Amino acid sequence: MTAESERVRTDVDKALLGHATYRSLGEQRLSPAEERFEKGRRTIGLVLAPAITILFLLLPLPLEPAQKTLAAVLLGVVVLWVTEAVPIPIGGLLGVAVIVFLQVEPADDVLARFGSSTVFTFIGAFILAQAMLKHGVARRFAFFILALPRVGRSTTGLIIAFGLITALLSAFVSNTATVAMLLPTALGILAVIAKLLQERGLVEIDFDPLRLRVGAAIMLMLAYGASVGGLLTPVGSPPNLIGRGLIEEATGQRISFAAWMGMAIPICALMFVALAAVLLLLNKPELKRIEGVEEYVAQQRAEMGSLSRAEKNTLVAFGVTVFLWIFPGIVALFAGTDSDFYGAVSDRLDEGMVAVFGASLLYLLPVDWPSREFTLRWRDAAEIDWGTIVLFGTGIIFGGLLSSTGLAETIGNGVSNALGLTSVVAITVFAALLAILVSETTSNTASAAVVVPIVIPVAVAAGVNPFVPALAATFAASFGFMLPVSTPQNAVVYGSGAVPITTMIRSGFSFDVLGAILIIILLPLMVAVMGFGA
Repeated sequence: MTAESERVRTDVDKALLGHATYRSLGEQRLSPAEERFEKGRRTIGLVLAPAITILFLLLPLPLEPAQKTLAAVLLGVVVLWVTEAVPIPIGGLLGVAVIVFLQVEPADDVLARFGSSTVFTFIGAFILAQAMLKHGVARRFAFFILALPRVGRSTTGLIIAFGLITALLSAFVSNTATVAMLLPTALGILAVIAKLLQERGLVEIDFDPLRLRVGAAIMLMLAYGASVGGLLTPVGSPPNLIGRGLIEEATGQRISFAAWMGMAIPICALMFVALAAVLLLLNKPELKRIEGVEEYVAQQRAEMGSLSRAEKNTLVAFGVTVFLWIFPGIVALFAGTDSDFYGAVSDRLDEGMVAVFGASLLYLLPVDWPSREFTLRWRDAAEIDWGTIVLFGTGIIFGGLLSSTGLAETIGNGVSNALGLTSVVAITVFAALLAILVSETTSNTASAAVVVPIVIPVAVAAGVNPFVPALAATFAASFGFMLPVSTPQNAVVYGSGAVPITTMIRSGFSFDVLGAILIIILLPLMVAVMGFGA
């Protein structure tokens, strides 16, 4: 009996589709080395976080007491975030509690920031996303795009289509939710490609479909495409709202929904082109033309049938919300931002209130009136990512404290003097690189909450308008493509098993570099075109 005859033919469906949803690290089989690393990382965090906090408090530094205490606690929280010694939202809450215990500010003043309108924006947006996922609206949209002419005929077209789908959805839906929703579809398409390779004899009889380059390209396009698409709107990603709020407070210039999109669309379009080039060059698909994907998409669309009542209700709620979000921008185009009408509209249509209003419609639009059954049940809202909302709220708290205690200004002046940053170009480069570096090791939300309040006083100390550098830091905070822990969407695709860590690091580093270059070059240009930063 030869070694060839002993090899078992790979069951592609079993290998790929047996775990169509994301598996956390705890649900995966870790090697002894990986298990030792995870235990060690968490243990180090539990020891290092309090140690670094206490040590910093004992150092004889020329800082005011409140600034020194805040810096010490924030350093400990960053260690907890990086090492994940405790769940990331808990690390933020723990830091907030310690800040109050040590009387940096009274509890009411600290916690008042958690009631920010941006927190409610994400609560509403997450509930709308939950409805889109539960009732299949987002999945239907994905298959509609895939059914467009020529999309399913080549691996290049397929990968680009998946990136476009992800980017468009993540502009309004949580990046993580978008990727998690599309992951089963991506695995289904990958199964079709793997079977085609198997039938053509282009792979070994016992090949591993989870190690195909085309699979890695599709999965990384999902993860990275979500980050790019999240930059398209102010509500696309938590860092956008944090950065926009801090910029408006520091400069007095309001960035409307429409103005943000006007600046972001050209930048994101070029970022997407760069992303496609990086992934297709570094993860060259095993074959160019494919057959069978169009049939798979047609079958799935046929099984979905016509729009259900729940889907129609979800589209109504989503449409009303998006319209109310962009309406002030439409008014500004015709009446101008100085008009009383624009002021009245923009004041009333607060984005946070619009978001919760749109989410509330899902509990008013019935799917079965006789039984009083509505589009969503409360338990659906209870299942949204409240952890991200908590982290978002604590990020706002830390950002506000950095400003109110003067620590951000102290750091800004120190950095400015040490590095000699005196021009808007140098400060913008510094802002983008610092935000990317921080986002690789902690959440994007935490990155924006920490970096933007530092960049603003650096610019002010140098006599530079902080608008462009702060916006560059805001955009760059959504980067972090090298590691599974950099963003939740990275973790989702890494959990599929189709993306080796070395592939993620190589592709992520390349896109980090290109993305930083695009932000540094294009953002000042778009800000000038839109008339900001003067």
